[in-house]
Amino acid sequence: MRKLEWFVAGCALALAIGQAPMAAATDRSMPLPAEVPPVTTGDWYQPPVGVSWQWQLLVDDDRPLNIAHEADIYNIDLFNTPVSTIRSLQAAGRRVICYFSAGTYENYRQDRDQFTDTDLGDGLEDWPNERWLDIRSANVQRIMTERLDLAAEKGCDAVEPDNVQGYLEPTGFALSAEHQLAYNRFIANQARQRGLGVGLKNDLEQVEALVDYYDFSINEQCFQYNECDLLLPFIQAGKPVLHAEYPGEEGGLPLSDSSVEALCDAANKLQFSTLVLPVELDDSFRIACQNQRL
Repeated sequence: MRKLEWFVAGCALALAIGQAPMAAATDRSMPLPAEVPPVTTGDWYQPPVGVSWQWQLLVDDDRPLNIAHEADIYNIDLFNTPVSTIRSLQAAGRRVICYFSAGTYENYRQDRDQFTDTDLGDGLEDWPNERWLDIRSANVQRIMTERLDLAAEKGCDAVEPDNVQGYLEPTGFALSAEHQLAYNRFIANQARQRGLGVGLKNDLEQVEALVDYYDFSINEQCFQYNECDLLLPFIQAGKPVLHAEYPGEEGGLPLSDSSVEALCDAANKLQFSTLVLPVELDDSFRIACQNQRL
């Protein structure tokens, strides 16, 4: 991008978040404000408690998207899913959540060259193709608004911004809880302004401060880590918890009839929309607890 275009993009982002224009797209001297109200006017998808869902992010020639599941929502990859697939799912009466990472750099995404060296932090231990992002960077924030633009253009009903708990991780940056809160509120408000529902992925420590900004929660392994109670503000606000447990992970759920029955009983009592899935999210197996009611 030429310098003039870069500056214009920075100004547009500044107007969107109520700040003065930024001198450069990587300026961290003027962080996002944390104390901003949630966007409440507009029209976007707000799923109810108890909604059913399917989550398949790994799709390739060997593992095509399985559209045969009886589910109200399909959660699929923003970049890799063609518009025709989104429209087909919606024509079948399903809603579509589009996944993207809001907190990490993935070296295989089509917009990877837009990140600067100073945007990129340390690598993720279990994901060799990813590095943490400096969420204070105006350039990172600009790229995320463009990803939200893409979700709106593709016709997604909602988005799942992943990796939004970097302040708790070894990112290589001095990120604070306030930085994370400001960024997560920024992402949520930007999504709603584009007519997109938005889900809070994990970040359990900030649920109470973010529940008004998000339309649902997406959680992994809250039973394994004994932290499901932290998600109850979503249920109490009439917003669903889309929850997954991964059997076979260290300390995780054994994939046996008795253990699945106990998990599903507990999840159903909490009114969670719980799936038992492979950690690869490749649809190699799927157990929906809402179909296991006792």
